[in-house]
Amino acid sequence: MRKAIIFMIISALSFSVLNILVKDLRHFNVYQIVFFRSIITLCFTIPLLIRNKINLLGNKRSLLLARGTIGFIAMTLFFTSLRYLKTGTAVSIRYISPIFAAIFAVFLLREKIKWNQWIYFAIAFLGVLILKGFDTDVSTIGFLIVLASAVLTGLVFILIRKIGASDHPLVIINYFMGISAIISGIFTLFYWETPTNLEWLTFISLGVFGYFGQYYMTKAFQTSEINKSAPLKYIEVVFTMLAGVFWLDEKYTIIGLIGAGVVVTGVVLNTIFVSRK
Repeated sequence: MRKAIIFMIISALSFSVLNILVKDLRHFNVYQIVFFRSIITLCFTIPLLIRNKINLLGNKRSLLLARGTIGFIAMTLFFTSLRYLKTGTAVSIRYISPIFAAIFAVFLLREKIKWNQWIYFAIAFLGVLILKGFDTDVSTIGFLIVLASAVLTGLVFILIRKIGASDHPLVIINYFMGISAIISGIFTLFYWETPTNLEWLTFISLGVFGYFGQYYMTKAFQTSEINKSAPLKYIEVVFTMLAGVFWLDEKYTIIGLIGAGVVVTGVVLNTIFVSRK
């Protein structure tokens, strides 16, 4: 369990740094940011797939293509929302995606939602309402963009469930990053802006921290029971807020902190309930 905690903390830190780096590069076109986030990660996944002799094309290719395409749109929307919202606020709202996944599962997978979960969902959405209804720092356009990202991320979870064990996790990630690199690369040709030396390092770091965040999260789930490690993932919100305050000089209102806390509480309670089942 100690290893799982360490792995999840490393993962949360990595994703937090990724969020801050994206925010720091907000003066660049979002497609250029997505392109570097994707292409650098591919430098890790493709060699691993080849070394382990895993079929790059996978088995459930139509689902893999759908997961990659929808994942690309969700990631692009999330990165775009960081232009309008504080990083911690955007991450908090994005984390209601498991709730949308559960709702999609009712219609697409014929699953049932327990009454306990509806209470947890209500808590999380109450936090969203606090953020949007009472925190005057929350931009309406940014809120709608990150909410759309959360909905699509919920759909991504369903597609991954449908893929199941038919394809290796690295194949799923590779499709996601590959499709994102291709589509964003095309758009980047029209919006390219040459980075400075320090900005080149920042762009490269996007893919590095993104990969390690994903890798250590997977390691955490592999080395402990999910109900013990999954809730730890949400410390990313705390790390991101702290990094935003000290790195980007972001300032959070009391209402904003309460709203984010309520969102995370609802989602964590649902995560614990589902993983124990």
